[in-house]
Amino acid sequence: MNRRLTHLALLGLLAAGVAAPAAAQQGVTDTEILIGDIVPMTGPPALLGVPHTIGVRLAIEEVNAAGGINGRKVRAIFEDDGYVPSRTIQGVRKLLTADKVFALTSMSGSAQGQAVLPLIKQSGIPVINSLSFSDDVHTPLVKNIFVMGTRHPLVTEQLSAALNARYPGRKWALVSQDDEYGEMTREGFEATEKAKKLDVALKTIYKKGQTDFSAEMLRVKNSGATALYAGGVLSENVAMVKELERLGMKDVPVGISYVAQVPAIVKLMGSAGANVYTMDYVVSLDSDKGKAFIEKAKKHLPEADVARIHRFALTGYAGARILFEAMRQCGKALTWECTISKLDQTKNFDTGVLNSPVSFSPTQHLSLPQLNLLKVNTTTMQFEQVK
Repeated sequence: MNRRLTHLALLGLLAAGVAAPAAAQQGVTDTEILIGDIVPMTGPPALLGVPHTIGVRLAIEEVNAAGGINGRKVRAIFEDDGYVPSRTIQGVRKLLTADKVFALTSMSGSAQGQAVLPLIKQSGIPVINSLSFSDDVHTPLVKNIFVMGTRHPLVTEQLSAALNARYPGRKWALVSQDDEYGEMTREGFEATEKAKKLDVALKTIYKKGQTDFSAEMLRVKNSGATALYAGGVLSENVAMVKELERLGMKDVPVGISYVAQVPAIVKLMGSAGANVYTMDYVVSLDSDKGKAFIEKAKKHLPEADVARIHRFALTGYAGARILFEAMRQCGKALTWECTISKLDQTKNFDTGVLNSPVSFSPTQHLSLPQLNLLKVNTTTMQFEQVK
């Protein structure tokens, strides 16, 4: 390609809002490394996004207190997308081309991650993704995206199997929503249904955004179901278990996604959450590792931030730590190519806040950490690990 065509190609990339490969060292100076993060920091989804940023900030404070990464201090720019896919695209484009960050520590939620995926793939920027678990972000493998987490169908499959073992012989009901998240929930539940020969009395699908579940829970009761997999995200699960309590079914075991494993949701459930379970790959805050994390946060963060810590702060912290370790291994010659190569070589890295160490490889960018069973404690109003 001649010089004129090369110049036109670079202009084309920039016009599309994508950083050119030649600028792989963007965001790096002799004294600083600039990273970017995009999550919802306003509206109801801020319940997840803000704690994530607290975890990332803690990782930054910790590494900077230790002298930075090979002498360079880390600084972050946090963008709020309000959980709106079009704003995610705008925010990532800004981080890439205006702020010129070196790496990203989030792709926001699942729909947002799907929306911004083409832009991130084309840019080549290293990304640690700990919020968005749509299969599209890791299958087929994307060279520059590393997903620190698992698949929702696996969570549903293992949780429903664990509850079946804990409460054998129950009749089951599955209530899930009419979108991709609901499809993943059904995929996992039906895998257990087939493998464990579950007695399923009812399967029903509700419309995303629904707030009243009185009709669905009445159908659960009338079906004779004595166990429920509630396939909501946040408030939907609260509405379901509250309605079960109203119908006199408070003792029915209920499985929900770890996405709702946050104190605010547990408090909204109140006494209705007494038999609510989830499975998560993040340590519970009542564990030794969880308590150590809180103590570490107290040393580096304001009291108000420490009070807002829950499982999404731990995943934000873990993702940032994995990224920083890969960058550290590159030495002074910090590039996208080297960082991605070191992430590919991550082997049994202990973040201190996950149930198992994290490993990646050139053919596997989804970490698939170990899942542990958790149950609501209505006294502490937290999920705690089942012993």
